[in-house]
Amino acid sequence: MAMVRERRRRGDRRRSRRPKVCQFCTGELEITDYHDGRMLRRFISDTAKILPRRRTGVCAKHQRRLALTIKRARMLAIIPITEKLVRK
Repeated sequence: MAMVRERRRRGDRRRSRRPKVCQFCTGELEITDYHDGRMLRRFISDTAKILPRRRTGVCAKHQRRLALTIKRARMLAIIPITEKLVRK
């Protein structure tokens, strides 16, 4: 009985996720410039924060370029710096 419970607990950890592949390295996407707000919105959260690599699957090299591009787009008001906060 105890072994069955233990297996169930460990079973959750055994599931391995498919490794994320950088979309920029594969040629699926390109960081051309900061004018493409629609593409950049995929990499920011609801609260307009830059999403981390572990969430987006981007490699370190492209994550640095992406962060710089998002910051440039924010300076030119192409994408929002923060989302409007609504208090209830």
